[in-house]
Amino acid sequence: MSIEHLETSGTFSLDGGTWDVDNNVWIVGDEREVLVIDAAHDADAIAKVVGDRRVVAVVCTHAHDDHVNQAPALADRFDAPILLNPAEAPLWEMTWPDRKPDRELNDGDVLRAGGVELRALQTPGHSPGSTCLYAPELGILFSGDTLFQGGPGATGKSYSSYDTILDSIRDRLFTLPGETEVRPGHGDSTRIGAESPHLEEWLAEKE
Repeated sequence: MSIEHLETSGTFSLDGGTWDVDNNVWIVGDEREVLVIDAAHDADAIAKVVGDRRVVAVVCTHAHDDHVNQAPALADRFDAPILLNPAEAPLWEMTWPDRKPDRELNDGDVLRAGGVELRALQTPGHSPGSTCLYAPELGILFSGDTLFQGGPGATGKSYSSYDTILDSIRDRLFTLPGETEVRPGHGDSTRIGAESPHLEEWLAEKE
């Protein structure tokens, strides 16, 4: 089993603004097959890491354009389905109005590749259908933009809610073991136990 990390650079656009961003792309599986999590910015670079392995699915933690802008290209190149929570449809259609994801990614779904099992945990707040992927046997959580080192994902744009993301983090993520490694969509990794002590101060910020 392996977890490969690729950082790609591009832009994120929403609500009339555009920002430069660096994204984490995660490739999970083994020497035969993989899942690609959040196909961002550079399809060729991602494909180079995948190599000749079978792509079981291109999984989108949410549908902000910086996380899905290469999903169709990767899906077509490797003949793989795109998975996305259906609540993300309004955001997906901003980037891909003429193409739909191939399969729904719903809370509780289990994805498998190369002996790795990832469980989908729907964690709305950053966006309506934001979904984290938890590998209990590895003790790893791919958190998308729900939880970062130092705090929750941003909630200042359309389709987001600070109250909702705090509920998701408290009820879905901070119930995981404290040693669980958190691999986010941007920036450095962290652990559940390093972030959970800050919940009360995050809650105070919403009052």
